Amino acid sequence: MPKNVRIRKGADIKLVGAAERVKGEAPFPSSFAIKPTDFHGLTPKMVVKEGAEVKAGSVIFFDKDNEHVKFTSPVSGEIAEIVRGEKRKILEVRIVPDQDQKFEQFDVSDLSSAEKVKAALMSSGMWPMLKQRPYDVMANPHLKPKAIFISAFDSAPLGPDYDFILHGQQEAFQKGLDALAKLTDGKVHLTTRGGSAADATFTQAKGVEHNTITGPHPAGNVGIQIHHIDPINKGDIVWTISAQNVALMGKFLLTGKVDLKKTIALAGSEVEKPRYISTWVGASMKSIVEGQITAGDNRIISGNVLTGDKTYMEGYLGFYDDVVTVIPEGNEPQFMGWLAPNFHKFSLSKSYFSWLNPGKKYKLNTNMNGEDRAFVVSGQYEAVIPMDIYPVQLIKSIMTNDLDKMENLGIYEVIPEDLALCEYACTSKINVQSILRDGLDLAKKELG
Repeated sequence: MPKNVRIRKGADIKLVGAAERVKGEAPFPSSFAIKPTDFHGLTPKMVVKEGAEVKAGSVIFFDKDNEHVKFTSPVSGEIAEIVRGEKRKILEVRIVPDQDQKFEQFDVSDLSSAEKVKAALMSSGMWPMLKQRPYDVMANPHLKPKAIFISAFDSAPLGPDYDFILHGQQEAFQKGLDALAKLTDGKVHLTTRGGSAADATFTQAKGVEHNTITGPHPAGNVGIQIHHIDPINKGDIVWTISAQNVALMGKFLLTGKVDLKKTIALAGSEVEKPRYISTWVGASMKSIVEGQITAGDNRIISGNVLTGDKTYMEGYLGFYDDVVTVIPEGNEPQFMGWLAPNFHKFSLSKSYFSWLNPGKKYKLNTNMNGEDRAFVVSGQYEAVIPMDIYPVQLIKSIMTNDLDKMENLGIYEVIPEDLALCEYACTSKINVQSILRDGLDLAKKELG
């Protein structure tokens, strides 16, 4: 039965630079990259060498732990460079694209069973779009999830508007949903924002359980939706996928071609004209932001300001990212520090005066405004996470490698993005997300 959930805990961080509902076209990138580092826990095995010619959909590497899961090129062109780090770890596979794109053709004529859907998705490189909980890793095709969850909105600061992005893509979105329904004996949950009119792409979707959730961020996080709709218990497996990736998957299943052109939000206070642009998965960041941002010391983020990855003009769009955010760096110390009136700053406490003007939008930088301090129970975490867990105690159990406590305190239910607001609110300046990531890796290794 569909659920209508209302949460009260959380916080909306209102920033200057939200993308206007206008679409533009990014220049065709001169370089692309597929990054194994986007897929946590992956050990890639290369199939091609530098100088090889590939088509869109050609296999670049596969998963060492499951050779049937392929990772394919987003475009046709030449493998220009395989960038390696320490111990020859593969960081990027860079591709110089052709001007006239060529596509591998996959047989998608028979999708009558779960195994045939899996085979099509794994061979084409579309399978990694599915992520698995617990542990926030790529979905294991040998397992069957109890449910699949899709969030139809993003509540993060300057997050993309999926109603706008997916308007008019009903056919592709529905095709993706039909395929996902074959992968589980449970339900495919589609959750929209309560109190607002969702696009017809979502409201007219068939074969799904329509849920709504109302409240501040992190209401749009699929982890919060899972917690309130169908919680994860020990031994449960749940798969998730972003709304736009459902449509990309559906487009592939309709055509048999790997076409990874997508729409992203280009947002942030340092973007001259924040808007939506069409680009490609793995596109060079230069093609997205060059000529679009103000001069100065800026931070380019592939993703949102709470969970995204810092990148550079020479970097590339992350596989799962639907927004690029540009904000000022916070390298300069502030005169008088916290003693200054700070009317221009936002605070989740009453340290500044933002609580007097709840509708104001802020131009914030990356300054931490402090350094590591004693990690104490202050109630700050509990105020911003709408889940029945004890976040401080969970993080402390991870820091002490106490597996029993980690399990009892809800390690299976959360991934780093779910505690991102805790990190923002933390006066102790604890790197909550990286600690939780380490805890998930340890739990996966020891508890399975």
